[in-house]
Order: sequence, then C-alpha cells, then structure tokens
Amino acid sequence: MAEPLDERSAAVRFIARLGSAMLGADYPVPIVRRTLDTIAEQYRIDCPLLVLPNFIQAGDRGQTTVLRREDPLRYDQTFPLGELIRRATLGQVTPEEGWAELDRIHTLSRRFPSWVGILGYAVQSAAYALMLQPTLVALVAASGFGLLVGLLEWATRHNSGLRQLLPVLSAFLVTYVAFTLGRLLHMGHDSLRVLIPPLTLFLPGVAITLSVIESSTGDMVSGSARLMAGFLRLAQLALGIVIAIQLLGLSSPELTDASVNTLGPWAPWLGVAVYAVGIVLHLGPPPGFAKWLVLVLFITYGAQLATAAAFGGYTSGFGGGLALMLCALALGRLPMTPAAQVILAPGFWLLVPSSVGLIGIAELAGGQGSNAIIVMLVSMMSIALGFATGLAIWSGIMRRGDANLDY
Repeated sequence: MAEPLDERSAAVRFIARLGSAMLGADYPVPIVRRTLDTIAEQYRIDCPLLVLPNFIQAGDRGQTTVLRREDPLRYDQTFPLGELIRRATLGQVTPEEGWAELDRIHTLSRRFPSWVGILGYAVQSAAYALMLQPTLVALVAASGFGLLVGLLEWATRHNSGLRQLLPVLSAFLVTYVAFTLGRLLHMGHDSLRVLIPPLTLFLPGVAITLSVIESSTGDMVSGSARLMAGFLRLAQLALGIVIAIQLLGLSSPELTDASVNTLGPWAPWLGVAVYAVGIVLHLGPPPGFAKWLVLVLFITYGAQLATAAAFGGYTSGFGGGLALMLCALALGRLPMTPAAQVILAPGFWLLVPSSVGLIGIAELAGGQGSNAIIVMLVSMMSIALGFATGLAIWSGIMRRGDANLDY
C-alpha cells in the first residue's frame, strides 16, 4: 500500500536532508546513495535520487526535495550523525525524529573552548614534525606555526570570504617566516620540512581520495568535481609558498630538503601518540573514542612504515590506506564503536602529510623539483587506491554487494 501523501513527503524531505548532512561530513557519493536507498526501503517508499558532491535531489511526482550540501560538519558532530544513519538504515527513526536529531546535531556546542582547540592544532603540528623531521628546531618551529595557523583558522571561522583565502594566507605567512628565520638562525635543512606540519589542515587529501573512490564506482561527474577542487586547493597552497619565496629572493641552495632525525628512532612513534592528543584537543571527539583513536593511528602508521620498507616510499600510502580502511570497517561493526567513517578520518589525516609534495613545490619555485606535482599526486593517489582496495576486499569478505553500508 502506498504511503499517505504527507508521510511520504516527510520521509522524502528527511532523506534529502540526511543526504545533505552526509555530504557535509565528506561521505563518498556512492555511500550516500546506497544509504539513502536503504532508508527509503525502510520507509517503504520509492525515492529516486540524484546525488552530487554539493547537491542532492530526492523524490518525484510532485514530491521532489532539492537541497545544496549543508555546511561542513565539525568532526565531533559526525559521531551523532553516524549513529543517526545507523538507526535510520535499521528503520528505528521516524522522519520527524530524524529531522529533530539533525537540528540537534547542527546546534551542538564544542566540547572544549576555542583556546583549547587552537592549542590542539599546535600539538598536531608538533606531532607531524616528530614524524617528518624529528629535530628540536623543527619541533619548536612546527609548534609555533601550528599555533599561528590555529589562530587564523579560529579568527576566520565566521567569515566565509576570508576563509576562502586562508590556505593562501597561511602558506604565505608560514613560508615567509620560516625562511626568514632560517636565514637568521641558520636552520639549513629544517627550513623546507618545517612548512609541512602547520599546513596539513589545507592539504586536499580528502578531495583527491574521494575522487578516486567515486570515479572507480562510476560516479565520474562527482569524481571529476572532487579532483578539480583538490587541484584548486593545491594551487592555493602553491601560490602562497611561491609568492613568499619570490619576495624573499631565495636561491636554489636555500631550498634544500634532507630528512634528519636527531631525537632518535622513537620520535616518530611518539609523534603518533602526540597526534592523538592533538586530535582530542583540536576536534573534541567524545571521551570514549580516545582508545579507538590510538589503536587506529598506530595500526595505520605501522602499516605505512612496513609497506615503505618492503616496497618503497611511493607505495607507503597504499599500505597505510589499505590497513586503515579494513581496520575502520571492522571496528565500525562493533556495537561500542562509532561509524566507520568517523574512525577512518583521523587515520587518513595521519597519512596525508606523508605526501610531502609541498616540499617539491618550494623546490620548483627555485628551479628544482620538476617532478614535484607528480610526486605529490602519486602519493595521494596511492592512499586513495589503498582505500578503494580495502573497500573491495571488505565487500568480498562480507560476500554481499552492499558491504559499503558498514560506513
């Protein structure tokens, strides 16, 4: 029997808004579509869908709802969203209850005050320094620049115009100050590698990874749009770095890069633990998530190092991404853990800084590093292919076509 008109309309509106929220939380388009189809089946309605990265249309026959993608959700808001998605796919939520829960999610306040979040990003930046360039100079510089970028991110939070310029501004300030101090304090090899940690907030790893996943599942329009968005972000970062280099008149000898570890082999592993602390302070996930966060981060980092040792640095992202995806999907099935998408995000952010193509961009401005862009894209594509392979393996293990719904 067909649903009454008002009930069907409410269900279509909720499905469209939930899909918009999922897009705001960076769920891949095919996952959004499958999830919404499952929810429509629970409501026993026919709900044709058109899903793009920034647009969703649900319904037909005069019951069509069209929405743009909602504003990006904070990481802490993705936890209740994942629980709402799980309950909706099981038919445990009415459209009215789901709509009210989405209202509540969007009005959730942050777990910590703003100054704690700014400090948390400085801690994250310090953690990246421990993993990429474990020296005292790099550690201090990354902490200071992380604090600067965290302040800029907070100051532009409610200004969309300045927010669009933030990648360029941050890249310019970090590069200009880093190389200026490098000249004054003779930091030498630390100058280039100190650029990476504070700028990881802007690396387009999410866009490029989603573009590969979506393109491999036949969503070519969505995949192409994501890829172009990733290229635009790379161009913004490159512009800020190159402008600073040109203003300073840096020469090729000053644009050097050498991986140095003066703290010891334990430093990168300590960096993983410090990174977990930074995530908690900066993004404020629920208290019970810390143990799963630490577990996922160490598994991901260990898999990345093992793959690099066995097959070389270009494949390290593939091994890390593969292990991360399988770990997130497995943990996401446990009753006491959040959704796989929520578990996946921190490990992915840990993998992206290994794509140190930003160093190549700086070298390119000085007449070196002609393969900079290729190296960076290969590294990020390696992570994306690891994710896609993990999804394929998981689908095979589950022996059902909708295994991706475990997201």
